[in-house]
Amino acid sequence: MSIKQKVKTKTFTSDGTFDIRNEMLKDTSDMLDNVEITDVAQQCVLLKEKEDEIAELEDKLKAKKAEADDIGSRIIPELLQEQGLSEIKLADGSKVSVKKRFRATLPKDDLRRESAYQWLRDQGLGDIIKNNVSVSFGKGEDNKANQLVDLAVANGFTPQQKSDVAWNTLTALYEERVKAGLDMPSDVFSLWIKDKTKISRKK
Repeated sequence: MSIKQKVKTKTFTSDGTFDIRNEMLKDTSDMLDNVEITDVAQQCVLLKEKEDEIAELEDKLKAKKAEADDIGSRIIPELLQEQGLSEIKLADGSKVSVKKRFRATLPKDDLRRESAYQWLRDQGLGDIIKNNVSVSFGKGEDNKANQLVDLAVANGFTPQQKSDVAWNTLTALYEERVKAGLDMPSDVFSLWIKDKTKISRKK
């Protein structure tokens, strides 16, 4: 392994005498470079420490949120249910109540997604599906493509296709059906119901 060392050369004047001024300037420049590098290194260490502190705080925050979620979605609802209560008031005047939260989304799997669309259509709920329609044509089918475009335009449509249902629309439908005693297939849709504790603080 070779070690590179910075070799310092002495400066002499035209008459062969040692140039003390230039040597002093060189030494001063080297010292400034070392100081600048040291400052950068210190700031890098400081940044690393701050990033480590932030990561630690974020982990603690994540854990606190999980604890709060467990208290609000499981412990308090269970305790209120045991007492036959739907809400209580705290000593400071805050009101604590528990409500159901609903969530319904389309599955990511294409096959299940198509099954979800078909189920909605079979239930007469196809109107909540957004559709964009598009058709691909190969070589030699330019005339067919133009004919389809003309037909679509003549009937007031823009030829594109893609189906989707907004999650909030689907969630509203799910909540409505549950409250009406109707179901939705959990093997087709992604569904969940969760208790949520709400604390209304006294102003």
